[in-house]
Parts: sequence; structure tokens; C-alpha cells
Amino acid sequence: MRIATYNVEWFNNLFADDGVLLADDAWSGRQDIRRGEQLAALGTVFTALDADAVMIVEAPDQNSRRSTVRALEAFAQTYDLRARKALIGFGNDTQQEIALLYDPDLLRAHHDPKGEATGKKGAAGAPRFDGAFRWDLDTDATPEIVTFSKPPLEAAVTTITGVELRLIGVHIKSKAPHGARGREEIMRISIQNRRKQLAQCIWLRARVEQHLLGNENLIVLGDFNDGPGLDEYEKLFGRSGIEIVLGEEGCPCLNDPHARMALSRRVGAMPASARFYLADQKRYLQALLDYVMVSERLMLKRPEWRIWHPFDDPECYSSSKLREALLAASDHFPVSVDLDL
Repeated sequence: MRIATYNVEWFNNLFADDGVLLADDAWSGRQDIRRGEQLAALGTVFTALDADAVMIVEAPDQNSRRSTVRALEAFAQTYDLRARKALIGFGNDTQQEIALLYDPDLLRAHHDPKGEATGKKGAAGAPRFDGAFRWDLDTDATPEIVTFSKPPLEAAVTTITGVELRLIGVHIKSKAPHGARGREEIMRISIQNRRKQLAQCIWLRARVEQHLLGNENLIVLGDFNDGPGLDEYEKLFGRSGIEIVLGEEGCPCLNDPHARMALSRRVGAMPASARFYLADQKRYLQALLDYVMVSERLMLKRPEWRIWHPFDDPECYSSSKLREALLAASDHFPVSVDLDL
């Protein structure tokens, strides 16, 4: 069984309010890519991926006029995908939802949030992800209130063979210092936002530990916008959010070989799941931002990970159609794990 995560840039722009696909010549939001071109590329990528379940990051918007589920199921029907049933958790106001697209012939799935609901004052521990988390961000002995702009999606999944899985889809992001003036203000706001990002990872880790201590089959997957060596503030805080979520030695841990490889190196070749063009430097930057982390119990199911990188993966590179589709579809590439379930 194949479980994947895929951040689709500007996916929301490809649908009308009624969920109809906008396969036309208007610009998609991606640089120099038309909406029809991006949709065709996404159809090629999703078809090649052929996953039983895909956690989609930056899924189409959910609001009073638009439906994430309606849009994704229309997309799946158009491209005749096995994963044709959509599920969303808590919606957000960023136009970038977290949703699960899965094969209903092989899986049953529903949104199953854990933790207590909180008011604006928040709570410590592991409150529900659409609530607020109290954590001392700056060690002044006064807890701050932390929230998710994109609450993680918690899905309870049962396979056709009766295996139960917990999937937690995430999109954790440290906001850029918009509006900051001068180097000192940029640094101050960047550090503050980085603290909030790490607090979100601590909150997520608390939920992860609950499931691991319960010996559950857990997969945490999505876009963390974080990783070892990603920014200059890592030395200041001592560790990345990825290290927090994976867990420390001696504690119940999650496993992702790409993350462990990156954590063990500071120089040399690194895996990458995203590719961005830096206009001011006229070059591309690659980064490892997307992960599929599995529990120790699932390590017994012979997991095989894969980053569908158009240049680093030999099969993706050898197919010119798939290679070009991956480049046109998004600035991120799918990451998958195959498990013997």
C-alpha cells in the first residue's frame, strides 16, 4: 500500500467556486504556467504516483462558497484516479487546506481529532489542533498562546484487510517578517516566528507521543518548512522542528530515512523534496521540506520511501513526460512510502 504527501502550489487557483476544473489558458499562479498546463501536469503526476492515499498540502479552499472535497473529487474523476474520495479536517482561512485523497475500495477514513477543545486562553499538553496551546516561547516564565494557521488533519484509517492507521497531515510554516524595517527588526520578528514554529512542533510531538505510547500505527506526513541546516536560527535554538517531532533517542520515535540522512550531515549530498527559483540570484534552491514519518510498529511492514524528484529519482528522470510534469505541477515533489499492509 502506498501512502504519499504532496504540496501542490496554487491548487486553489485551478478550480471555479462550484469545483469545476479551470483547464484554460489563464495564468495558474505558478511562474509561466497556464492553468490547463498545471492541471494536465498534475494529472500525469497523480496517475504515475498511483497512491492509495495522498495527503494533499495546499489543497483547494474550503469556505461558504467553495468545497475542498468537491474540487478534489472532481479532479480525481477527471483524471480517473483510484484515490477518488476526499476528506478534510478543520478548515482554515489561508486558502491552503490540508486534505486526504484516498481509494475508497481499499480504505475507510474519517476525520478524528484528538485532544480537548480550548478557549482563547489555551491549554498545555496536547489540546485539539484547532484550539490554542500555552507554551513559554521566550523563557520569561509567562506562557504565550500558540495556534495553527493550518490545523493538522487527523485521519482514522482502516484498510480493507482490517489494519488500523492514524494519519496526521501537517503544514507547519514560519511566517516571513513582512513589514519589518531594518536588520534588527527583521531578526527580532524572524526569531519570534521561529519560536512559534518550534512550539507548534512541540504541540504536535505531544500528540505523537500519545499515539506511540498507545502502540498505534502512526504516520505523520506533510510539509514542515523545516529541516536541519535550513536557516541561520537553528544554532540559536539548538535543534530543528523535525528533530522535535521525530523524537529523541530513548523516547518513542518516528522514522524517516531522508530526515535521518539530513540530520547526520552538514555537508555533502542531501535529499530534496522542493525546488524554488531565486529571482534575485538567478538560480534554483533545493530543500528537504516534505516528510513521511512512520512509527516503530510500521517499520515491521517493510517500508520503502521515495521522493519523486524529477532529477534525483532515476525513473522520474528517464520519463520525459513525468519529469516535465513534476516541474510544471508544483514547486514541491511527492514523497511516498510503500508498506506491506
